[in-house]
Amino acid sequence: MRMYWKEHPKGLDLTLLMDDGQEVSLGGVRSMKRGIQAIAATRGYDPGRAVKGLASLDEGKEFVLGFQPWREYVPNELEVEPEIVKAE
Repeated sequence: MRMYWKEHPKGLDLTLLMDDGQEVSLGGVRSMKRGIQAIAATRGYDPGRAVKGLASLDEGKEFVLGFQPWREYVPNELEVEPEIVKAE
């Protein structure tokens, strides 16, 4: 199992690669005209897991990671790989 940031046309996606090869999106950070926005994925509705007006992509990444969205799929702690994966 791997967790990494993956390139997106407008920013980055936090991605969990499951042992069976399935990729699961755990959240993302986008650079929009009005600033940076971030969202941490959840199975339900939680508006507190999204934020707009951030100063940087790094701030957005920290916001997403703060929710530990991988815990909905795996109970143990995971480390994000340091390399950003290129989009296919």
